[in-house]
Amino acid sequence: MRKLLTTVFGLILLSGCAYLGAAHYDELFGEEQPRERVVAASTLEGAEFLSDVKPVLDTRCVVCHGCYDAPCQLKLSSVEGIDRGLSKERVYDGTRLLAQEPSRLLFDATSTAQWREKGFTPVLNERAQTEEANLAGSVLYNALVLKQSSPLPKQAILGDEFDFSLDREQTCTTMNEFDSFAKDSPHSGMPYGLPGISSEEFQHLTKWLKKGGYLAHIEPPEEGVLKQVERWEAFLNQDGLKHQLAARYIYEHWYLAHMYFPEHGDKHSYFKLVRSSTPPGEEIKHISTRRPYEDPKIERVYYRLMHDRSTILAKTHLPLALNDEKLARLHSQFIEADYQVDKLPSYKPEVASNPFKAFAAIPVNSRYQFMLDEAELIIMGFIKGPVCRGQIALNVINDQFWVGFAKPEMAATPKVGEMLLQHEDALALPAEEESNALPISSWVKYSKRQNKYLSAKVALANKMFENGQHLTTDLLWQGDGHNQNAALTVFRHFDSATVVKGWIGQQPKTAWILDYALFERIHYLLVAGFDVYGNIGHQLLTRLYMDFLRLEGEANYLALLPEAKRKEIKAQWYRKSPPSLTSFFEDELSFSQPTGIEYKTMDPQSELFNMLKEKLKPILSPRYDYTKVPEPLAKINNLPVKAVNLLPQISFVLVKDGDDKHKAYTLIHHNAHYNISSLLNEEGQRAYDEDTVTIVPGFIGDYPEAIWYLHNDQQIAAFTAGLAKATDEAAYRDLKSEFAIRRTHPQFWQYSDILHRVAKEYRGVEFGLFDYNRLENR
Repeated sequence: MRKLLTTVFGLILLSGCAYLGAAHYDELFGEEQPRERVVAASTLEGAEFLSDVKPVLDTRCVVCHGCYDAPCQLKLSSVEGIDRGLSKERVYDGTRLLAQEPSRLLFDATSTAQWREKGFTPVLNERAQTEEANLAGSVLYNALVLKQSSPLPKQAILGDEFDFSLDREQTCTTMNEFDSFAKDSPHSGMPYGLPGISSEEFQHLTKWLKKGGYLAHIEPPEEGVLKQVERWEAFLNQDGLKHQLAARYIYEHWYLAHMYFPEHGDKHSYFKLVRSSTPPGEEIKHISTRRPYEDPKIERVYYRLMHDRSTILAKTHLPLALNDEKLARLHSQFIEADYQVDKLPSYKPEVASNPFKAFAAIPVNSRYQFMLDEAELIIMGFIKGPVCRGQIALNVINDQFWVGFAKPEMAATPKVGEMLLQHEDALALPAEEESNALPISSWVKYSKRQNKYLSAKVALANKMFENGQHLTTDLLWQGDGHNQNAALTVFRHFDSATVVKGWIGQQPKTAWILDYALFERIHYLLVAGFDVYGNIGHQLLTRLYMDFLRLEGEANYLALLPEAKRKEIKAQWYRKSPPSLTSFFEDELSFSQPTGIEYKTMDPQSELFNMLKEKLKPILSPRYDYTKVPEPLAKINNLPVKAVNLLPQISFVLVKDGDDKHKAYTLIHHNAHYNISSLLNEEGQRAYDEDTVTIVPGFIGDYPEAIWYLHNDQQIAAFTAGLAKATDEAAYRDLKSEFAIRRTHPQFWQYSDILHRVAKEYRGVEFGLFDYNRLENR
């Protein structure tokens, strides 16, 4: 038997394109048992993994297998994820009646054996550790061989046997199931729906797997970085109640961030802020709860900076620079501020899920300034956190809108603080229902509470802005004259989204102005309080409650417009909408003060947008200024609507600029809607004739759907002209045949490497690998 297997595998390795369908692996190689695979980076196996294997996994596998939405939960972006393997359980499931047990790496299990108990199956061999068994018993290896033996068809557009839908059926096969899987789905080799890896890359992975699939972590941070970690942990873990409450607040807002120390060069070590049962100086022992504010069930919580050793992905990368200035700012906001903490707040859900109760002792101004300082990061949590995946999660927002903030002098006054204290119960969020919620009855309860709060808010606003006093562009926070977080743009890309600094693109349909209470509630609704493993009721209630908060943000913006125009403009935003949401707050939203702005035209909304841009001009980020796109590419901003309709949500354009240089642009397709108040009938609310497109320099978005590559000025002109003329699917496909790098392109991976290299130049510390799960097949 051994001789036979050796001969067969020799043929596989020589040909690189054969597939061995082996059955009864337990009989051949024994039962599976978890193995200890992690070795030091200094060993021969560890060095080979980091130098030869990890780069292949990162650039060829992690681009589809990197996070919560990785097929079969196979997360190849970390040593722990590779060792854990795959699961047939879906993380994103909008139909489950009961909450699911979480399966977060590093938190919900601490060993491979524990993951096996939770139903995860290996992709590396866990049977007899021989060279033959290591290959025959590896799902990863056999998936690669399957692609070698059944490469992509030689056609530009793949057939119906390939399913690229976001919620496609997943097989998540074990090794004992692999033989029948390969016979039924010979096209399902890895990388799925993309060209196979090169022979050299295949050999690197084969050699690694054959020797046992040993894994190694990246090198630890340098000594200077570790000194900074000690300094920050010392600040976050002081004994005073004031310090402990401040640290809890900071943690609940920053726990998704990738923290780094910019003074230590361009090659950053990233850290995640975690809760630990052990103090600084000891090994981190995670406190595992569904949400960051839930009961740790220990007397003292310590806030630690954990080195993040996984591959950085664009879709989850939230960089946050820690330096002396930031430390001094936190000390000023939370320690030097004049307040006293007599008792730490409870971890009971009705308290911990409500930041207005839990952190009532901290001045509103301190909390609001803290959020404003890193507003893009906080909103990025809504965008890149677990909540923002899929069309149902995102159809609560428009495709492009600008976000501004009420300045602290107006939004964080003592009167506002007093009003929040008086109505803290009305500000309760759906997360207090925890992860199993009843959506309808809960919605009624929280809608009544929202009405109660809004009545109080409007009553106070009618006094603060009486006769239009202060109700001008001076209401907006201007970033203290230097902070570009004061003006943000949110783009929705149907089933993903992006937030960037600056007011980007043409004037949007709507805008939000966030005050402290609204900003805080969005964070605790969509980030801190959201459980991706929750039941359908929890997920639906979160989506429905966000309608309230969107309307509130829009109402703050509408207040700056002429009183006579407010209802007219809102009616335009919510055309063909059922009356339930649009009229829901009419009795309570009786804000009746005139604007303090003098308008001179018949188009006050356009006039207001211009005034707002002029007011915040000193801090508007120029990074994605669409007016800086050169001709003829700039003509894309005025494409005929039928051409716009054909475009995917996000397209990247690379323009060759010299021997090894490229310029990059992003085409963003904005889907127009009559309204966004329909949960399940988005298609019926689409206003196709109003779709628009914006082309900007650089990269916006993390999920490219189309990649265009232009070699010279003649191709730029031809591409732009061709886009304008493409009014049907056939014309669009012809254009892709001439200028696009399709997922079937024979040199797809070489162009992918170019794309990532250019993106790294453009994005710098914000760089992460793109996700190819949404690449179109057209």
